[in-house]
Order: sequence, then structure tokens, then C-alpha cells
Amino acid sequence: MILTGPAIAAAIQAGEITIDPYDPARLSPNAYDWRLGNTLRFCDGHLDAATPTTFSETDIPDTGALLEPGLLYLGITHERTGSDTYAQLLNGDRTIGSLGIWVHVSAPLGHQGHAIRWTLEIRAAKPVRVYPGMTFGKLVFLTASGTPANYRHQRAKYATTNGIDISRLYEEIEGAGL
Repeated sequence: MILTGPAIAAAIQAGEITIDPYDPARLSPNAYDWRLGNTLRFCDGHLDAATPTTFSETDIPDTGALLEPGLLYLGITHERTGSDTYAQLLNGDRTIGSLGIWVHVSAPLGHQGHAIRWTLEIRAAKPVRVYPGMTFGKLVFLTASGTPANYRHQRAKYATTNGIDISRLYEEIEGAGL
């Protein structure tokens, strides 16, 4: 079940949800409007699941950064979000989609027990300028059924994420001797 905006506000007040920084004006009927952080990475060259991704990193100036089609950008959310009680779903929203930006299509689930600034996967259909702190999507919180399995206590690949993170699939491939 998805929490309503007032339920999200109550859960923040009760300490069950972390959104930092939090702005109550960003609550909508069933979500919280999250913002783009101030850093972008773009992936250089070819991508290979068996090797760490090479990238260039830049701060997004107040005048914005131009996203070009055909490149994969990794960004970060402005907010750090999480909950031991609720799971999260992070998505782009209509306003970003209307600009031809696809954001965070492949990994929208935030597990219970995982409070992070999200690494974002960003693609642009046409050249488009983005700005730090602009609204970039919606975050919903979901009630979970069953015994919680806290993400931090699992051997989770991204449990220690602290910023923009590249794919760590190469660790699994190395460990399997492929």
C-alpha cells in the first residue's frame, strides 16, 4: 500500500522515514517530490559488465548542464532518503518525461533499512539543460508485508553507497571466476 502525503509527513515526524533535507511543501497526495543533486558523471567509452566503469565527473553549475543524447549520465538525488519501516520507489515524473529525460528506469526500489542519496541513471532524448536542485521525480513509500529483512544486514552490494555509484556487477563476475 502506498502512503499518502499526510502519512509520509506523520512517519517523518515519528522518525520512521528519513528525508534530508525535508521540505513539507514538496509533499504531494501520494509522494514526495525529490530533486536532482549537484553532481553528474558521464560514462566514457564502452561499458563492460566485467570491469569497473570509467567516467568523468562534474559539478552542475547554477547555469545548468546540457545533457546530450546517446550518453549515459549518473546523477545523485539532493535528498538522502530511507526507512527501516517502509520500502521506497523512486521514479521520474511527468515534467521530466515531457523534457525527454528518462531517469532511474532500472532500479527504482529502495529496500527497508537503506538510507541513501540515490544514484540516478539519466538519459536524454534530445539535448536538454538540467539544473541542480530542480524537481526531478517522485518518491513513494510502501508498507511491507511479512518479517522485515533489513538491507544493511544483508550482504547487499550497495549497502554502503555514499554518493554516485557505478555498477558493481564486475565484483560478482570476478567472484564467480567468469
